[in-house]
Amino acid sequence: MKAVWNGVTVAESDETIVVEGNHYFPPDTVKREHLSRTRMRTLCPWKGLASYYSLDTGGETNRYGAWSYPHPWPWIRKIRGHVAFSPGVEVRR
Repeated sequence: MKAVWNGVTVAESDETIVVEGNHYFPPDTVKREHLSRTRMRTLCPWKGLASYYSLDTGGETNRYGAWSYPHPWPWIRKIRGHVAFSPGVEVRR
């Protein structure tokens, strides 16, 4: 799978984890140079506290274009540190 935003591949992996229709990319497959941590956080009752990132590519910014669960609840720990992308980011094979 590839995550592409603004014509730039920001993540690529054959080992994503699909949860609620979102592909979570392993941490080492995400091009961190395109991510900037934001102060945004949300609480999911069954996954835990999500941290959000802006995507910066080609002079364009997609605010809150990605998120991750650094410390998910124990029953979903398989997504720990993985990164998922907002609907504005194309995720494809």
